[in-house]
Amino acid sequence: MNSVHASAPLPPPPASFNLAAHVLARAPELAEKSALQILRPSGAERWSYARLEAAVRGAGTGFLAAGLVPGDRVLLRLGNTPEFPVAYLGAIAAGLVPVPTSSQLTAAEITKMAAQITPAAIVAGEGIALPEADPDHPARIIPESDLRSFEALAPCAYDMGPPDRLAYIIFTSGTSGQPRAVMHAHRAIWARKMMHQGWYGLGEADRLLHAGAFNWTYTLGTGLKDPWTLGATALIPGAGVTPDQLPLLLRRFDATLFAAAPGVYRQILKHHDRLSLPKLRHGLSAGEALPDTLRARWNAATGTRIYEALGMSECSTFISGAPDRPAPPGTAGYPQDGRRIAVLDDAGQPVPRGTPGTLAVHRSDPGLFLGYWGAPEETAARFAGEWFVTGDTVAMVGDGAITYLGRDDDMMNAGGFRVSPLEVEATMASCPGAGEVAAVEIRISAETSVIALAWTGPATQADLAAHAAARLARYKQPRIWRALPALPHNPNGKIARRSLRENWPVAE
Repeated sequence: MNSVHASAPLPPPPASFNLAAHVLARAPELAEKSALQILRPSGAERWSYARLEAAVRGAGTGFLAAGLVPGDRVLLRLGNTPEFPVAYLGAIAAGLVPVPTSSQLTAAEITKMAAQITPAAIVAGEGIALPEADPDHPARIIPESDLRSFEALAPCAYDMGPPDRLAYIIFTSGTSGQPRAVMHAHRAIWARKMMHQGWYGLGEADRLLHAGAFNWTYTLGTGLKDPWTLGATALIPGAGVTPDQLPLLLRRFDATLFAAAPGVYRQILKHHDRLSLPKLRHGLSAGEALPDTLRARWNAATGTRIYEALGMSECSTFISGAPDRPAPPGTAGYPQDGRRIAVLDDAGQPVPRGTPGTLAVHRSDPGLFLGYWGAPEETAARFAGEWFVTGDTVAMVGDGAITYLGRDDDMMNAGGFRVSPLEVEATMASCPGAGEVAAVEIRISAETSVIALAWTGPATQADLAAHAAARLARYKQPRIWRALPALPHNPNGKIARRSLRENWPVAE
């Protein structure tokens, strides 16, 4: 039997569609219900569905009044505040194209990214690095304080149109070292229906606490858009909440579901051997592989299971375990109902079940991206016939479950963020005295891996660390270092990162 999964596809979305309108479709009937609670140990800031919809549609009105027109890109440079999802959905409601980005990015990093998409406006939070001004493509600056005032404006009309048109852009680390702008259609929210029971087990009565910041796309989808689509309540920790405080928030605010990256579960268990969480049904994990030991420790501490999902920026999550169908041991789970998945060989043909190959998603998937902004050739290179090739090496076992075996490139994973070694190396090579440099992901325990940097020049570790801190977002900065007289290379002269990883001293 070949490694192909083909289930009945979802019915198509309506011909006239808007992502934000879909997310907030239940807001009028649930007007007084709590849509969002921003949690701190001392209490919570509560947003009703009525207030949320007013803020989103008011933001749409404010953006249009500022002179923006449908199709304009709006770069979001905001911190961990509720204005982030308001600006994101408000832009989409008005037909604009928001571009959410991490507040950790440095001015140099965000300048490169902004140059790709030439935003018409930048929504700017206080203290968040902004791109350098581009005289050829000047962008209007909209302070976060202005965004707050938009809530009082009359609601904008939803910009309705074909579900295949561009809705938003997110950045992902490209294998070339250049972050790539991933274009998603309005229909992407429709595809997330496959996750509601195929991963979450989510319903209207749920209270889902997501441990991530507002400006992380994992939070934006799993923590906010999906609960709101179903009329549930989203719980988000406020700025400054630490992982050891999360169990208190889970208990005090009656969370029924908990979503986080594996590193957050690990941090919680550093402080708590036993947890009393009577309302919690289960946890959710994505962003990086969840170690079996960590899964077992959480189950022993809480009596609840963690359901993991595998995905990527180009298609979100599409392989998962779920309460109705847990992942068999050693696997990432099953393709969600409605997906069409294959495991391909180098010729683009499905391999026999049990044989390793490259995971691929059929181009008909409604959650699949539209392409990379301004890079049609790179977009085309990611397809083999009708299949989008993910770059993940997997095997499909007999019953269709997927075993994750790694990447077929040298991409690194830092706390749930994919990071290109080429991007880190290009930045670090500019440090005086660095010599030749190589960035690799090193596993330092059964549950933890970090970015490491090897270098050959006379620069000190302190020199390199300071250089990284000034030019790379924190999650891209190396955490361990190794000076070498020379780096290993393959016969073609390229850095042999695999050899470097395999021979990194265990003591490090």
